Amino acid sequence: MPSGPEFQEFAKRQLSGWWHDMAVAGGFLTRLPFPVPAGAGRKGALARAARAFPLVGLVVGAAGAVAMLAAAGLGLSPLASAFLGLALMALITGALHEDGLADVADGFGGGATPAAKIKIMRDSRTGVYGMLAVVFSVGLRAGVLGGFNNPEIAAAALVAAACLSRGLLPVAMHFLDPASKSGLARKTGRPDQEAWVTALVLGGLFAFLFLGPLGGLVAIVFGMIGAAMVAWLAFSQIGGVTGDVLGAQQQVAEVAILIAAAAIAS
Repeated sequence: MPSGPEFQEFAKRQLSGWWHDMAVAGGFLTRLPFPVPAGAGRKGALARAARAFPLVGLVVGAAGAVAMLAAAGLGLSPLASAFLGLALMALITGALHEDGLADVADGFGGGATPAAKIKIMRDSRTGVYGMLAVVFSVGLRAGVLGGFNNPEIAAAALVAAACLSRGLLPVAMHFLDPASKSGLARKTGRPDQEAWVTALVLGGLFAFLFLGPLGGLVAIVFGMIGAAMVAWLAFSQIGGVTGDVLGAQQQVAEVAILIAAAAIAS
């Protein structure tokens, strides 16, 4: 480990690198005005910045948690507070992940072949499968959050779920091939081992921080199962991953993590 001026230079490089990756990841995953760093538009830039996905989740989840707590402080019911928190998170992300879930539900439910499924997923229109998937996702998350006895615990669970669910995405990006020759997954590139491991570990650390040892462990298991189910389904349906699949994976993992947190808290 360097010391003195060398350590300062080392720390400066590390902080600069993390901020660069945070800006790249945040600029893609949210509507927040992150500064556009040099090289952000190059092929593979997002894949290299994937280690920062849980940090973006921290920002998004913290905003939703603050909205929930503020609503609870104003006397709103736990369910209404949960809906407000989720609504703010969707506003911050531009409903990016919800849109991916809807497209996957429409494509997998309506297409007869992998090519047909991908074509439906690229259609900007939303069908019945997609609408129901989003309704179930939002409803399940709001229902689980509204069922916590303590709003502070619900807020902590929301932040943990936002961080960990996004920390799982680089794993699928690394291990699954892009399902399309011209889709987002191919343009994004494949995170290297250091990036996906860092994202997974960071997401897990946030889960332990906000949910405690037992809650964090169970949340990690549930989140990985949810993410793995979507990955398996995508592989069997279209042979790989797309940007929409990653959105669906985040939504399913977030629901699973919240359920795990509620089960431990009850």
